[in-house]
Amino acid sequence: MFGQTTLGKAALSDAANRMFRLEVAGLKQSETSDRLSYAIRRSGSVFLTVSYNRLNDEMQRINRLGGTILSVTPV
Repeated sequence: MFGQTTLGKAALSDAANRMFRLEVAGLKQSETSDRLSYAIRRSGSVFLTVSYNRLNDEMQRINRLGGTILSVTPV
C-alpha cells in the first residue's frame, strides 16, 4: 500500500546508525550565522560527520551559510 514499508524497526535503526562525512569549503559569516554565538571559518576545508537522518538538514544548512559541499562519503 502507498506510504507503507515492510522494512520494520530494524531498518529504521540502521538508517540512524549510518554515518556520512561531508567535506565542506567556503563557509563564511552571513546574516544567518551572525546569530550564532561562535564564528564560522572562512577558508579551507571542514569535515563534518552526520547521521543519515540529519544529512539533508545539514546539507541545507551548509548551503544557507554559503558553503560548497566537495564530497559526501560513508563512514
